Amino acid sequence: MSTTDFHAFNQGIVEEFRANHGVVGGPFAGAPMILITHKGAKSGVERTSPLVYTRDGDDLVIIASMGGAPKHPAWFHNIKAHPQVTVEVGDETFQANATILTDGPERQRLFDQQAALMPNFKEYQEKTSRVIPVVVLSRA
Repeated sequence: MSTTDFHAFNQGIVEEFRANHGVVGGPFAGAPMILITHKGAKSGVERTSPLVYTRDGDDLVIIASMGGAPKHPAWFHNIKAHPQVTVEVGDETFQANATILTDGPERQRLFDQQAALMPNFKEYQEKTSRVIPVVVLSRA
């Protein structure tokens, strides 16, 4: 999928999410989805990414898997540079701070928790030599 096609695909998900109170169909039907609005690491331009997530207490957890690609997704680099993000879940919008976990037992626990609900994340880790980061979103 080209970059242009990928952005158009994501934009369609964002529009569907907002029009349907956080519910989307297609390949993500039934998946827990959130929207993360983040600032470009270099450009400073705000972008919105639809992502699947899990909950850990009051926190939301997202995984920078990029389908097991050899590099991190663009949104991850943006969050690393600017950890303050806007989160949309259902009809709720709030500010959050992102904490990146790249190793240790907490990263593994949260990764395993998401992989138990969505087994494709285990497959993504098996496809790549990089350690897939876990990002914890805590309300600001």
